[in-house]
Amino acid sequence: MKLASFRVDGVARPAAIDADEVVDLLAADSTLPADMLGILERGADGMEQVRAAVQSGDAHRPLAEVSLTAPVRPRKFFAIGLNYADHVAESGLPTPERLTVFAKAITCVNGPFDAVERPIVSEQLDYEGELGFVIGKRCRHVAAAEAAEVIAGYTIVNDVSVRDWQVMTPQWSLGKSFDTHGPIGPWIVTGDELGDPHALDIRTFVNGELRQASNTRHLIFSCYDQVEILSQACTLEPGDVIATGTPAGVAIGREDRPWLVPGDRVRIEIDGIGAIENEVAQEVFDADDAATNLRA
Repeated sequence: MKLASFRVDGVARPAAIDADEVVDLLAADSTLPADMLGILERGADGMEQVRAAVQSGDAHRPLAEVSLTAPVRPRKFFAIGLNYADHVAESGLPTPERLTVFAKAITCVNGPFDAVERPIVSEQLDYEGELGFVIGKRCRHVAAAEAAEVIAGYTIVNDVSVRDWQVMTPQWSLGKSFDTHGPIGPWIVTGDELGDPHALDIRTFVNGELRQASNTRHLIFSCYDQVEILSQACTLEPGDVIATGTPAGVAIGREDRPWLVPGDRVRIEIDGIGAIENEVAQEVFDADDAATNLRA
């Protein structure tokens, strides 16, 4: 299955993708939770309800007529650094012996086709095409051999990075957490439909130019390794998103440092999942609006 969310009057509603149509899950089954996180929390029962809603043939509408948003709003958003050998090489850093983990603030979560902002405080805006996966069961201390059982499905993530902010301190999180810098989507593909998540071609294009091309078989730490290590530290919960790392070809690894500028379009494709595409826009800061928010 493909699990998605789309906007209705500015509010995200859960959906499933059926060929070139969107199934409005709440319209098809009013007993389902109002968001994808709630559906994932129901586990296998929630998935069975979704399948029944899709098979009912009710509440279908053309995919081209809806606006997709991030398929889920996670409680936690982890990302993995230096997890492809070619990206490690272009970074000039040693191959990590342990998983390199950082957190992205959930306020960075963005839709698969929404604008990504170049912040007013930096011009060093970079792209990172990545396979992401979404947790489907509350879990702790999960062995890698059992990790597939707690993964709800797989998605695409652009781990947008503000490089000067990333490297100004030993902690990467701030440079990875700017608003709009976590596009996710276009949907979550369940493992039974996707198959092996470690055999997927991944490509990133900027304005049509191929910048990244690899395959998830080159991950240093697999998706299942990541679940094992992360779940030793904290409880993983339904809806949590993990971005698994990016291959070579990012702007900071190129001699000409082609930072993203307003008007650029970044498209990330992963076979078996689909594509996301985001245009870069300049952040606009309104001091009057900020003052109003502070007083509210």
